[in-house]
Amino acid sequence: MKQKKSALSNDPTANEDYHIPVMLHEVIAGLNMHPNGTYIDCTMGGGGHTKAMLNNLDLNGRLIAFDQDADAANNAPDDERVVFVPHNFRHLGRFLKLHNAAGADGLLADLGVSSHQFNEGSRGFSFRFDAILDMRMNQRQGRTAADIANTFTAEQLQQMLSLYGEVTNAKTLAHSMVAARQQRRYKTINDLVQVLAPMAKGNPNRYYAQVFQAFRIEVNEEMEALKEMLLQLPGALKPGGRAAIITFHSLEDRLVKTFFKQGSFENAGEDPIYGNKVSSPFKIITKKPVEPTAHEVKMNPRSGSARLRIAERV
Repeated sequence: MKQKKSALSNDPTANEDYHIPVMLHEVIAGLNMHPNGTYIDCTMGGGGHTKAMLNNLDLNGRLIAFDQDADAANNAPDDERVVFVPHNFRHLGRFLKLHNAAGADGLLADLGVSSHQFNEGSRGFSFRFDAILDMRMNQRQGRTAADIANTFTAEQLQQMLSLYGEVTNAKTLAHSMVAARQQRRYKTINDLVQVLAPMAKGNPNRYYAQVFQAFRIEVNEEMEALKEMLLQLPGALKPGGRAAIITFHSLEDRLVKTFFKQGSFENAGEDPIYGNKVSSPFKIITKKPVEPTAHEVKMNPRSGSARLRIAERV
Protein backbone atom coordinates (compact mmCIF):
# COMPACT_ATOMS: atom_id res chain seq x y z
CA MET A 1 0.00 0.00 0.00
CA LYS A 2 1.33 3.38 -0.95
CA GLN A 3 1.46 5.80 1.95
CA LYS A 4 0.71 9.41 1.13
CA LYS A 5 2.61 12.25 2.66
CA SER A 6 1.03 13.22 5.99
CA ALA A 7 -0.53 16.63 6.36
CA LEU A 8 1.11 16.80 9.78
CA SER A 9 4.77 16.49 10.59
CA ASN A 10 6.16 13.40 12.29
CA ASP A 11 5.99 15.30 15.56
CA PRO A 12 2.58 14.54 17.13
CA THR A 13 2.70 17.87 18.98
CA ALA A 14 3.35 19.89 15.84
CA ASN A 15 -0.20 21.28 15.73
CA GLU A 16 -0.16 22.68 19.25
CA ASP A 17 -1.77 25.93 18.11
CA TYR A 18 -4.90 23.87 17.58
CA HIS A 19 -4.68 21.53 20.57
CA ILE A 20 -1.95 19.95 22.70
CA PRO A 21 -2.54 16.18 22.94
CA VAL A 22 -3.01 15.22 26.59
CA MET A 23 -1.02 12.34 28.16
CA LEU A 24 0.24 11.39 24.71
CA HIS A 25 2.87 8.89 25.79
CA GLU A 26 0.60 7.31 28.41
CA VAL A 27 -2.12 6.80 25.79
CA ILE A 28 0.17 5.16 23.25
CA ALA A 29 1.75 2.90 25.87
CA GLY A 30 -1.64 1.98 27.27
CA LEU A 31 -3.09 1.02 23.89
CA ASN A 32 -0.32 -1.59 23.48
CA MET A 33 -0.46 -1.04 19.73
CA HIS A 34 0.15 -3.67 17.05
CA PRO A 35 1.86 -2.26 13.92
CA ASN A 36 -0.62 -3.89 11.52
CA GLY A 37 -3.70 -3.28 13.66
CA THR A 38 -6.87 -1.26 13.18
CA TYR A 39 -7.38 1.64 15.57
CA ILE A 40 -10.02 4.27 16.24
CA ASP A 41 -9.56 7.88 17.31
CA CYS A 42 -13.02 9.04 18.41
CA THR A 43 -12.00 12.70 18.80
CA MET A 44 -9.35 13.65 16.27
CA GLY A 45 -9.29 17.39 17.04
CA GLY A 46 -5.86 18.79 16.22
CA GLY A 47 -4.58 15.37 15.21
CA GLY A 48 -1.87 15.01 17.85
CA HIS A 49 -3.02 11.65 19.19
CA THR A 50 -3.92 10.62 15.64
CA LYS A 51 -0.41 11.26 14.37
CA ALA A 52 1.19 9.43 17.29
CA MET A 53 -1.03 6.42 16.63
CA LEU A 54 -0.08 6.49 12.93
CA ASN A 55 3.60 6.60 13.88
CA ASN A 56 3.09 3.26 15.62
CA LEU A 57 1.46 1.59 12.62
CA ASP A 58 3.11 0.04 9.59
CA LEU A 59 1.78 0.23 6.03
CA ASN A 60 -0.82 -2.43 6.80
CA GLY A 61 -2.27 -0.58 9.78
CA ARG A 62 -5.55 1.37 9.66
CA LEU A 63 -6.90 4.33 11.59
CA ILE A 64 -10.54 5.46 11.68
CA ALA A 65 -10.72 9.06 12.95
CA PHE A 66 -13.97 10.70 14.05
CA ASP A 67 -14.67 14.39 14.66
CA GLN A 68 -17.95 16.26 14.36
CA ASP A 69 -16.31 19.71 14.27
CA ALA A 70 -15.89 20.83 10.67
CA ASP A 71 -12.72 22.74 11.59
CA ALA A 72 -11.03 19.49 12.62
CA ALA A 73 -11.32 18.08 9.10
CA ASN A 74 -8.39 20.31 8.10
CA ASN A 75 -6.18 18.34 10.49
CA ALA A 76 -6.88 14.90 9.02
CA PRO A 77 -3.58 13.41 7.80
CA ASP A 78 -3.36 12.89 4.04
CA ASP A 79 -2.60 9.23 4.49
CA GLU A 80 -4.21 6.21 2.83
CA ARG A 81 -4.25 4.39 6.16
CA VAL A 82 -6.66 7.01 7.58
CA VAL A 83 -10.41 7.18 7.12
CA PHE A 84 -11.85 10.46 8.45
CA VAL A 85 -15.47 10.33 9.61
CA PRO A 86 -17.01 13.81 10.05
CA HIS A 87 -19.55 12.70 12.64
CA ASN A 88 -20.01 12.37 16.38
CA PHE A 89 -18.60 9.21 17.95
CA ARG A 90 -22.09 8.32 19.16
CA HIS A 91 -22.45 6.83 15.65
CA LEU A 92 -19.39 4.62 16.22
CA GLY A 93 -20.89 1.25 15.34
CA ARG A 94 -22.60 2.38 12.15
CA PHE A 95 -19.45 3.87 10.62
CA LEU A 96 -17.16 1.05 11.74
CA LYS A 97 -19.49 -1.36 9.96
CA LEU A 98 -19.55 0.91 6.91
CA HIS A 99 -15.75 0.92 6.72
CA ASN A 100 -15.36 -2.75 7.66
CA ALA A 101 -13.50 -1.82 10.82
CA ALA A 102 -15.55 -3.43 13.59
CA GLY A 103 -13.43 -5.64 15.81
CA ALA A 104 -10.65 -3.07 16.05
CA ASP A 105 -7.45 -3.48 18.05
CA GLY A 106 -7.84 -0.29 20.04
CA LEU A 107 -9.80 2.92 20.55
CA LEU A 108 -9.03 6.34 21.98
CA ALA A 109 -11.56 8.96 23.07
CA ASP A 110 -10.17 12.26 24.35
CA LEU A 111 -13.30 13.95 25.67
CA GLY A 112 -11.77 17.37 26.23
CA VAL A 113 -12.68 20.50 24.30
CA SER A 114 -9.85 21.49 21.98
CA SER A 115 -7.79 24.60 22.63
CA HIS A 116 -8.87 25.75 19.17
CA GLN A 117 -12.52 25.70 20.21
CA PHE A 118 -11.76 27.68 23.36
CA ASN A 119 -9.52 30.17 21.55
CA GLU A 120 -11.76 30.77 18.54
CA GLY A 121 -13.90 33.52 20.05
CA SER A 122 -16.66 33.27 17.45
CA ARG A 123 -17.47 29.71 18.58
CA GLY A 124 -18.80 30.99 21.90
CA PHE A 125 -17.05 28.43 24.14
CA SER A 126 -15.14 30.95 26.25
CA PHE A 127 -16.20 33.91 28.37
CA ARG A 128 -12.90 35.61 27.43
CA PHE A 129 -14.52 36.85 24.21
CA ASP A 130 -17.79 38.41 23.18
CA ALA A 131 -19.55 36.67 20.33
CA ILE A 132 -22.78 34.87 19.60
CA LEU A 133 -23.66 32.52 22.46
CA ASP A 134 -23.19 29.35 20.42
CA MET A 135 -21.04 26.51 21.90
CA ARG A 136 -21.95 23.94 19.23
CA MET A 137 -19.16 21.53 18.39
CA ASN A 138 -21.11 20.50 15.31
CA GLN A 139 -22.32 23.74 13.77
CA ARG A 140 -24.67 21.80 11.52
CA GLN A 141 -26.89 21.01 14.48
CA GLY A 142 -29.65 23.42 15.44
CA ARG A 143 -29.71 24.23 19.17
CA THR A 144 -27.26 26.80 20.57
CA ALA A 145 -26.44 27.92 24.10
CA ALA A 146 -28.55 31.04 23.45
CA ASP A 147 -31.53 28.83 22.60
CA ILE A 148 -31.17 27.02 25.91
CA ALA A 149 -30.76 30.26 27.89
CA ASN A 150 -33.90 31.66 26.28
CA THR A 151 -36.17 28.60 26.47
CA PHE A 152 -35.29 26.42 29.45
CA THR A 153 -37.47 26.81 32.52
CA ALA A 154 -35.88 27.80 35.82
CA GLU A 155 -36.12 24.17 36.93
CA GLN A 156 -34.40 22.92 33.78
CA LEU A 157 -31.63 25.51 34.09
CA GLN A 158 -31.12 24.64 37.75
CA GLN A 159 -30.80 20.95 36.98
CA MET A 160 -28.35 21.62 34.12
CA LEU A 161 -26.18 24.02 36.17
CA SER A 162 -26.11 21.74 39.20
CA LEU A 163 -25.51 18.46 37.37
CA TYR A 164 -23.14 19.52 34.60
CA GLY A 165 -21.42 22.51 36.22
CA GLU A 166 -21.67 21.73 39.93
CA VAL A 167 -22.73 25.35 40.41
CA THR A 168 -23.42 25.80 44.13
CA ASN A 169 -26.10 28.48 43.78
CA ALA A 170 -27.72 26.88 40.74
CA LYS A 171 -31.30 27.55 41.87
CA THR A 172 -30.74 31.25 42.53
CA LEU A 173 -28.81 31.69 39.30
CA ALA A 174 -31.47 29.87 37.27
CA HIS A 175 -34.22 32.15 38.53
CA SER A 176 -32.06 35.23 37.90
CA MET A 177 -31.44 34.09 34.33
CA VAL A 178 -35.15 33.62 33.67
CA ALA A 179 -35.95 37.04 35.16
CA ALA A 180 -33.23 38.74 33.10
CA ARG A 181 -34.51 37.39 29.79
CA GLN A 182 -37.87 39.03 30.37
CA GLN A 183 -36.07 42.32 29.75
CA ARG A 184 -33.56 41.16 27.15
CA ARG A 185 -33.15 37.87 25.34
CA TYR A 186 -29.76 36.20 25.40
CA LYS A 187 -27.82 36.59 22.17
CA THR A 188 -24.15 37.05 23.07
CA ILE A 189 -21.62 35.83 25.60
CA ASN A 190 -21.70 39.21 27.33
CA ASP A 191 -25.48 38.97 27.72
CA LEU A 192 -24.90 35.87 29.84
CA VAL A 193 -21.84 37.17 31.69
CA GLN A 194 -23.71 40.29 32.79
CA VAL A 195 -26.20 38.06 34.60
CA LEU A 196 -23.47 35.84 36.04
CA ALA A 197 -21.25 38.63 37.40
CA PRO A 198 -23.31 39.58 40.48
CA MET A 199 -24.03 35.91 41.18
CA ALA A 200 -20.42 34.69 41.12
CA LYS A 201 -19.28 32.73 44.15
CA GLY A 202 -15.57 32.83 44.96
CA ASN A 203 -13.25 33.16 41.96
CA PRO A 204 -15.37 34.72 39.16
CA ASN A 205 -13.41 32.98 36.40
CA ARG A 206 -13.95 29.57 38.00
CA TYR A 207 -17.63 30.33 38.45
CA TYR A 208 -17.99 31.40 34.82
CA ALA A 209 -16.11 28.27 33.70
CA GLN A 210 -18.51 26.04 35.63
CA VAL A 211 -21.55 27.72 34.06
CA PHE A 212 -20.09 27.62 30.55
CA GLN A 213 -19.18 23.95 31.01
CA ALA A 214 -22.78 23.17 31.96
CA PHE A 215 -24.10 24.94 28.86
CA ARG A 216 -21.53 23.26 26.60
CA ILE A 217 -22.38 19.78 27.86
CA GLU A 218 -26.10 20.41 27.41
CA VAL A 219 -25.76 21.97 23.95
CA ASN A 220 -23.68 19.10 22.61
CA GLU A 221 -25.48 16.31 24.49
CA GLU A 222 -22.08 15.17 25.68
CA MET A 223 -23.23 12.78 28.38
CA GLU A 224 -25.77 11.11 26.11
CA ALA A 225 -23.17 10.77 23.34
CA LEU A 226 -20.63 9.27 25.75
CA LYS A 227 -23.15 6.70 26.99
CA GLU A 228 -24.08 5.72 23.44
CA MET A 229 -20.42 5.33 22.47
CA LEU A 230 -19.58 3.24 25.54
CA LEU A 231 -22.50 0.89 24.89
CA GLN A 232 -21.06 0.24 21.41
CA LEU A 233 -17.53 -0.45 22.69
CA PRO A 234 -17.87 -4.23 23.14
CA GLY A 235 -18.86 -4.60 19.49
CA ALA A 236 -16.22 -2.15 18.29
CA LEU A 237 -13.23 -4.00 19.77
CA LYS A 238 -11.91 -7.50 19.26
CA PRO A 239 -10.93 -9.64 22.29
CA GLY A 240 -7.68 -8.17 23.56
CA GLY A 241 -8.45 -4.76 22.03
CA ARG A 242 -8.03 -1.83 24.36
CA ALA A 243 -10.08 1.31 24.99
CA ALA A 244 -8.33 4.41 26.34
CA ILE A 245 -10.63 7.22 27.43
CA ILE A 246 -9.55 10.64 28.73
CA THR A 247 -12.15 12.50 30.79
CA PHE A 248 -12.11 16.04 32.15
CA HIS A 249 -14.81 16.14 34.80
CA SER A 250 -16.18 13.78 37.43
CA LEU A 251 -19.44 12.93 35.65
CA GLU A 252 -17.59 11.60 32.60
CA ASP A 253 -15.05 9.76 34.74
CA ARG A 254 -17.75 8.03 36.81
CA LEU A 255 -19.56 6.88 33.67
CA VAL A 256 -16.38 5.42 32.18
CA LYS A 257 -15.31 3.82 35.46
CA THR A 258 -18.73 2.23 35.98
CA PHE A 259 -19.03 0.96 32.42
CA PHE A 260 -15.56 -0.56 32.38
CA LYS A 261 -16.27 -2.26 35.71
CA GLN A 262 -19.68 -3.75 34.96
CA GLY A 263 -20.54 -3.19 31.29
CA SER A 264 -23.54 -1.01 32.11
CA PHE A 265 -24.43 2.23 33.86
CA GLU A 266 -26.68 0.74 36.51
CA ASN A 267 -25.56 -0.66 39.84
CA ALA A 268 -25.09 -4.30 38.93
CA GLY A 269 -25.89 -6.26 42.07
CA GLU A 270 -26.14 -10.01 42.39
CA ASP A 271 -28.46 -11.97 40.16
CA PRO A 272 -31.60 -12.67 42.26
CA ILE A 273 -31.72 -16.32 41.09
CA TYR A 274 -28.13 -17.45 40.72
CA GLY A 275 -26.46 -14.96 43.05
CA ASN A 276 -23.58 -14.19 40.69
CA LYS A 277 -22.72 -10.67 39.63
CA VAL A 278 -23.11 -9.54 36.03
CA SER A 279 -19.71 -9.84 34.35
CA SER A 280 -18.17 -6.98 32.41
CA PRO A 281 -16.90 -7.45 28.85
CA PHE A 282 -13.75 -5.61 29.94
CA LYS A 283 -10.67 -6.22 32.04
CA ILE A 284 -9.58 -3.02 33.74
CA ILE A 285 -5.94 -2.16 32.97
CA THR A 286 -5.73 1.04 35.05
CA LYS A 287 -6.94 0.29 38.57
CA LYS A 288 -6.79 4.01 39.28
CA PRO A 289 -7.07 6.72 36.64
CA VAL A 290 -3.78 7.91 35.17
CA GLU A 291 -3.14 11.62 35.76
CA PRO A 292 -0.83 13.97 33.83
CA THR A 293 2.59 14.58 35.29
CA ALA A 294 3.39 17.81 37.09
CA HIS A 295 5.58 18.78 34.14
CA GLU A 296 2.73 18.28 31.67
CA VAL A 297 0.35 20.34 33.77
CA LYS A 298 2.96 23.10 33.96
CA MET A 299 3.37 23.08 30.18
CA ASN A 300 -0.36 22.67 29.50
CA PRO A 301 -2.51 23.83 32.46
CA ARG A 302 -5.70 22.65 30.71
CA SER A 303 -4.50 19.07 31.18
CA GLY A 304 -4.75 19.39 34.95
CA SER A 305 -8.21 17.85 35.28
CA ALA A 306 -7.59 15.04 32.76
CA ARG A 307 -7.98 11.43 33.86
CA LEU A 308 -7.10 8.44 31.67
CA ARG A 309 -8.76 5.04 32.10
CA ILE A 310 -7.86 1.99 30.03
CA ALA A 311 -9.67 -1.34 29.74
CA GLU A 312 -9.22 -4.43 27.58
CA ARG A 313 -11.96 -6.36 25.79
CA VAL A 314 -12.18 -9.92 27.11
